[in-house]
Amino acid sequence: MRTLLIVMLTVFAFSSNAQFKWPNGTKAAVVFTYDDGLDCHLDVAVPQLDEFGLKGTFFCTGNSPSLYNRTEEWRAITTRGHELGNHTLFHPCDGAGRDWVKPEYDLRTYTPEQIVAELKTANTLLKAVDGKTDRSYGYTCSDYVAGGVDFTDSIKNMFVAARCDGPIPEAMNGYKTWKTPSYTSVDPDIKDLIAQVEEAKAKGTIVVFMFHSVGGGYLNTAADVHKKLLQYVSENSDDLYSDSFINVMKYVKENQ
Repeated sequence: MRTLLIVMLTVFAFSSNAQFKWPNGTKAAVVFTYDDGLDCHLDVAVPQLDEFGLKGTFFCTGNSPSLYNRTEEWRAITTRGHELGNHTLFHPCDGAGRDWVKPEYDLRTYTPEQIVAELKTANTLLKAVDGKTDRSYGYTCSDYVAGGVDFTDSIKNMFVAARCDGPIPEAMNGYKTWKTPSYTSVDPDIKDLIAQVEEAKAKGTIVVFMFHSVGGGYLNTAADVHKKLLQYVSENSDDLYSDSFINVMKYVKENQ
């Protein structure tokens, strides 16, 4: 009886950590996301993504000057498979330790109802740009607490999934599509970025990259480093499944 129990536990452990079944026999997923709706996304990131046939998700704030000044260009990239994600109207964040957060946009003084209303309005704005109703969300500063309340449950009927930050998951069992972890770094080395991809592949899971500026700006990734990462993923497409954040999250939810 004891031997049978050990065998059962071993089988359970193996099945719990078995590789997730990604499309077409691939071993892991790679997702490229970009925050804040910046000109460099249109000028650098999108052309590089298009060069390698890859798709990006752009979490745009409603008050993005680029979204206002270059609306038609943002609309055009969605016709090529890129995604516009919700990143609120005003980019509110928890102001603790962040002196750049304006008092009126401090999530500590927001109510859950206030952030939900802001997100609904941002969804309306983005629908006017791309005509889509399915939407994903990128938590601003990866914060999901407003006025001391976790508002995650309040937005589940508004979005397909939501991205924050965190390590590459050890397994896809229990993967939280409402608090999807993502990787970001400042001025990363290409070896570091490739190492993230290889870690996800070794675990059979997923790496979601969170970029801000590409090719110059805050929280920057050099244009040549970004391009080398895209090239690496493209050249290893037999092993790596890559698509927009919303499409990959739909696949995960359907196959968990």
